Amino acid sequence: MPAAFPCSVALQGVDVLKVEDLGSAVLIVARTVVAEASCPVCGLLSARVHSRYRRTISDLAMSGRPVRIELEVRRFICGELSCERGIFTEQVDGLTQRHARRSNALRALLTSIAVALAGRAGARMARVVGAPVSRSTLLRMLRALPDPEIGQITVLGVDDFAKKRGNSYGTVLVDMDTHRPVDLLDGRTAEDLATWLKGHPGVQVICRDRAGSYADGAREGAPEAVQVADRFHLWQNLAAALEKTVRAHRSCLQEAPQPDAAVTDSVACETVPVERPKTLDSYGHERPMVSRTYERYAQVQELKAKSLSLNAISRELGLAFRTVRKYANATSVDDLLAPALNRSSKLDEFKPYLTRRWNEGCYNAVQLHAEIKAQGFTGSRRAVQGWLLPLRGHQEVQQEPCPPPKPRRVTGWLMTHPDRLGTEEEAGLGQILARCPELTDAAELVRSFATMMTNRDGHHLDDWIATAQAGASLHLATFATGLRRDHAAVQAGLTLDHSSGAVEGTVNKIKFLKRQMFGRANFDLLRARVLRYT
Repeated sequence: MPAAFPCSVALQGVDVLKVEDLGSAVLIVARTVVAEASCPVCGLLSARVHSRYRRTISDLAMSGRPVRIELEVRRFICGELSCERGIFTEQVDGLTQRHARRSNALRALLTSIAVALAGRAGARMARVVGAPVSRSTLLRMLRALPDPEIGQITVLGVDDFAKKRGNSYGTVLVDMDTHRPVDLLDGRTAEDLATWLKGHPGVQVICRDRAGSYADGAREGAPEAVQVADRFHLWQNLAAALEKTVRAHRSCLQEAPQPDAAVTDSVACETVPVERPKTLDSYGHERPMVSRTYERYAQVQELKAKSLSLNAISRELGLAFRTVRKYANATSVDDLLAPALNRSSKLDEFKPYLTRRWNEGCYNAVQLHAEIKAQGFTGSRRAVQGWLLPLRGHQEVQQEPCPPPKPRRVTGWLMTHPDRLGTEEEAGLGQILARCPELTDAAELVRSFATMMTNRDGHHLDDWIATAQAGASLHLATFATGLRRDHAAVQAGLTLDHSSGAVEGTVNKIKFLKRQMFGRANFDLLRARVLRYT
């Protein structure tokens, strides 16, 4: 037999009669030559031939062209009188299966394509490799695959993933010893996890995030298992509490403005500070959201001073209860307006230059826009005109201080190891901490928690919680209270080596598969791909 023949027909018991080049495909005519075959029901060998017929089988491509095998097979008569199968058709091992129109090798190839690429993309790849099929065929083959064997799981990782973000979620379960996803649950409730754990006993350790539903489900489904709170989520929760603390002290981020010596020594004209009302934008237009926030905050605080309940204030002002609670709990209106008033602008880094050029006598917005554009400004000329509008009528104005770092950036400095901070970052953080003792205490809490997490010193958790609850930061105290409620799992997470890193990696794979399927697949198809995707 020529070496160019596909391996599927180079099998024992198959005789190739003819190979024909059809141009767009290759036709192979063959027949079986085995003397006897075994009954698929009773297993008895039989040599009594009942009849012959020809079946067509698609096989792996040859030189990029589809291969069609016309195989002549025989029907045998079973010699066992009590066998329910009186007549059976012989099968060629490695080539045919009952009712199959594709060879085993081609079916394995198409299944691999379906797992990797799913429907439309898989159909395009199948055409490239010379095995054209429809997307529906690939999805049908994928759904027909049996579930992989789960086996005994000792360490289980649990996390949720979004089927439709903000709307519906599922749960992914991962064998932490092999880092292999073992199941996907259509939901993330405690009952879903408890039911699965009861059906798969033997789990000794459960790695999870801080979700209370998973804690309850693990406690109900596997009460003897040790729950481990993931360190990544602990660090993430600490970062969120720290950022709220930094935002509460954002006034400490701004360095006290220093008078400009050139302007102070000038006697030719008066230096005039230009103040922009918070309710107006750069163009002098009213900011509706800011004005409305000022008005609502004053109304809520006025009614709260009259000892009205939040429900009564909600009915009086026609606002939702949560909105009233937010306005009532705010220490100042700036807490509510922080995102709006501190929004960054492309012009921020060029404002000191514009102020200096204005004091030098350059009042032409077109020229100033051209100058800062040469320095890298990508905004419009209208933005420069709007910012210069309040300066009209003043010959010299005070130099604006550099914009303070954003709370999120300061939070990043505090969450970074001091040895990894740059020179400028370290200097900026040192100035902020020198101006704000509360942030200094928060920085010490963050560093002690990082040391405890890195060195697995979980026995220091109670001392850290007590220190945080006694500190000045309300948000870090709230975070510490949450740790106390989940004390056993948090202490295990800060003591044991187990983590949910493999689970987070699996969640990233799920996101990739969802994007690849354009969000059109049902849960069963997503589950089939996740359990087999490597």
